[in-house]
Formats: sequence, C-alpha cells, structure tokens
Amino acid sequence: MESYKISIEIAILVFPVIAFILTIPFLIHQYQKYGAIPFFKSVIFYSLILYLITAYFMVILPLPSKSLVSKLTTAYLQLKPFNFLNDIRLTTSFKVTTIKELLRFLNKPTVYTILFNFLLTMPFGFYLRYFFKKKWYQTIILTFLLSLFFELTQLSGLYGYYPRPYRIFDVDDLIINTTGGLLGHIFAPLLMFFLPSRDELEEKSYLKGQKVTLTRRFLSFFIDIIFVILLDVVIKIIFYNSFFENYTFLFSLPFYFIIIPLITKGQTIGKKIVKIKISGITKELTWYKLLFRNMLLLFFILFPFLWLNLLERHLHFQNKSHLFLIIRVIFLIIQLINILYYLKSIIHKENIFLYEKITNTKNVSTITVEKDSFSSEKLEESVEKPSSKEEKSTTSVDKKNNDIKSKKIASKKK
Repeated sequence: MESYKISIEIAILVFPVIAFILTIPFLIHQYQKYGAIPFFKSVIFYSLILYLITAYFMVILPLPSKSLVSKLTTAYLQLKPFNFLNDIRLTTSFKVTTIKELLRFLNKPTVYTILFNFLLTMPFGFYLRYFFKKKWYQTIILTFLLSLFFELTQLSGLYGYYPRPYRIFDVDDLIINTTGGLLGHIFAPLLMFFLPSRDELEEKSYLKGQKVTLTRRFLSFFIDIIFVILLDVVIKIIFYNSFFENYTFLFSLPFYFIIIPLITKGQTIGKKIVKIKISGITKELTWYKLLFRNMLLLFFILFPFLWLNLLERHLHFQNKSHLFLIIRVIFLIIQLINILYYLKSIIHKENIFLYEKITNTKNVSTITVEKDSFSSEKLEESVEKPSSKEEKSTTSVDKKNNDIKSKKIASKKK
C-alpha cells in the first residue's frame, strides 16, 4: 500500500510539468474549435491528465535497481485467465462473517491488488463516457488498449531500460482493468447527474467564444512571436555575413505585423489559429485604418525600444543619452496609459486598448455558431453588445437616414 502512496505523491509532483507542456496545445485546440475554454472544462481536462499520470506511475513504480532485476529468475508471463481466483483461494479464507474478518480479507495482497486493478481504470471509463461520449463497447476497447499498454510497459522492462521484465505480464490484469473501465462507464451517470453535460460545456464554449478575451489575444501574440523568430532566422541565413545580418528585424517585424495583416485583411498566423481578426468598431475596416493601427502597435506598444536602441546607436550628438532616456520614459508612460485604458474599457464591456480606440478597430471572433444547435436567447446574449458611444453613433446615423427619407417623400408629394 505504501508503494501506491509514493506513486500518487510523485504523480502530483510531475503533474505541473506535464500540464505546462500540454497547456499550449490544449489552448490552441479549444480556441481553434470553440473560441473559449470554460473553467469547468479546464478542470476536467487537467484532472484527466493527473489521473493518467497517476495510473502510469502506479504501474511502473517503485523502480528496482538494474543489478537486482538482472538477478531475477522468476516467471514474467501469466497467461492463464482468471488465475487470480485460485490465488485468492490459496491465500485467504472465504469465510467472512464479521467486519474484522472482512478487513483482514481485504488486507490480503492477492485481494487488494485485484481491487486496485478494478479501481485503476474505473475513472478512465467515466471520462470516456462523460467527456468523450463513448459507447460501452468503445469503452471496453479503449480500456483494454490502455491496460495492454501498461502490461507491455512492464513486459518490455520499461522500454528496454532493464535487462528483463521486473514485473509480471498478467492476462488477469487485462481482464480486471477492462472490467473496471466498463464499470466506470456503467456508473458514470451517478456522477453525471451532478455535473454539466458535455453538450452544455460545448454550448458554453461556443457562446463564450463569441467574445475575444485577453488570454486569447496573448496566445495569438505568443504564436506570432514564434513565427517572427522563424522568419527572422530565415532572413538572417539569406543575409549571412553581410551588413544587413544584424538588422534583419527591421524587415521581419514590419513584414509580419504590418504587411501580412494588410494582405489578409486583419489576420496574422496567430490570429488565424485562435480564430480572431481585426475589424472596425463602428465602421468597416479600411486598409489605411489597419495600417495606422498596426504601425501604432508595432512602433509604440510592442517594440518601441528596438527602434530607439537602433537610433541611439547610429546617431551622434551631445546629450544623446539624456534625450533617449526621456523618450524611453515617454514610451513607458504611453504603454501604461494604454493598459490603464484597457482596464477602464472592461467596465464598459468594450475590452479594447487605447491604440484600438484611436484607430477605431478591435479584435473580433471568427467562430461561427450554428443557430439550430443552441437557443436563440443565449446566442443573443453572447454577441458583444455595442458600447454606449457606439449605440449613440448608430442611432444618430439612423436618425439622419430617416430625416433624409422623410424629406424625399415630402418633396415627391409636393
């Protein structure tokens, strides 16, 4: 029993590393498909990862030394089905009349090992039915494959790390694990009664995906930075050993953050992946608005100090450092004001930065929702409501149009 405790403790320690590695692919997949990730959906995903890590460590731990394994002469294959019943018969007494005798019976290694193998895959059956919506026969197949993976891991001596298997490949484990997964599938509705259904989670994801969160934008920017670095490496290779080698960012940054969005009408690769694009706030997006927006973003918000460092390096005059220090402070103040404006805009549910307000642009979701799938009321609630200023501008335009129409009608009557 102590080995199980150690396996759980190690799994908890390793979990943050595995979760961190899987977070970016998980976010990309969810934003690509739904446009958002409800909190409860994240809880289910990470609990599944923690469960699988724990199950794996319970199968392989504790790890013996190589020298000890090399001296083993015991059999490492048990291919007789239901042999565990014979082991229980030989090591325990089936006469259980009191609670004390029952506890003694359950404390026998041949008994609690079997119970452990049942419990090992029961959560897997639950996840398959609840989160992945698998049928009972699909649960049987997938649980059998998971159990087979565990058994082959043991048979291979931890993928060849040991000279021979240090644990036995037992066909009974395949039978018990698969049965455990099926039981998890059968009893899943008991827990599902207290949890939101998968359809409800997807509906919430789609509806939430109509709005562009700051997390979604940061992920888009993170992906863009990776592609900018790759582009810069390619340009450096092209201009290797030349004067331009140290200034390739002068081409790669504007090309990526200005030229590409102009060509694609408001999307970079990162925005394309997380399903967002740049759009006009009150009017249609024009190329000069987009150009102005992205130049502000590039030169004043994202990378102002790159250009300042370059200018400072090549300009030669007195008190140069003092002047550029003042300019840097000004840029820091601009960036601070930009962030503070965003925090203020959250109150009005605009969620835009100052440079977006100046250029009359914003990020919008490109996720499309099938109206037949979800209720119309929720869809209406999910669409971003225009701000009070936007409402005023649209109503004033409508009034002007109505006035023009009424004047035309009056002139025709005359």
